[in-house]
Amino acid sequence: MSDMNKTVHILLAEDDLIDEKAFLRAIQKLRITNPVTVARDGVEAWDILKGNQGKPPLPRPNLLVLDINMPRMNGLELLERIRDDAELHDSIVFMLTTSNDDGDKIDAFNLNVAGYMLKSDVGNSFVKAVELVDNYWRVVEFPRSTGVHKAIGGDDRRDYVRHPDSRGVL
Repeated sequence: MSDMNKTVHILLAEDDLIDEKAFLRAIQKLRITNPVTVARDGVEAWDILKGNQGKPPLPRPNLLVLDINMPRMNGLELLERIRDDAELHDSIVFMLTTSNDDGDKIDAFNLNVAGYMLKSDVGNSFVKAVELVDNYWRVVEFPRSTGVHKAIGGDDRRDYVRHPDSRGVL
């Protein structure tokens, strides 16, 4: 498969099974066929992103949807770690959470979150949130490669090209 046809992989970091199922139902309802990986907390999500414990890292390009209130490592702590990582700092991250706290919102936006969405009504808000993410990828223009450069003068660029079928695939 050429770099031009890479599929966007979705990582959902969510510890609540009901919210996980609602998110996955919204993905199905909108006929989005991208692969979805679920992590139960920030530690597991980090391991998936980095490919720890003998597994390969989550393929790129990817889109991350993080809950804030999770055990072991919450979504904001994970987002901070992602932004500090040379390989992951340019990841597209959405927060999907029950936290309506202005401090959490400020912290998320200070860490360059792409969007902050509340899980107020589990069924309907998940469909709206997933639809927003889908529209984001279809409408926003992304560079063909990121600005990640190796310090020794090398060039580590990844192509970000959406699937030609604009409906159902991010």
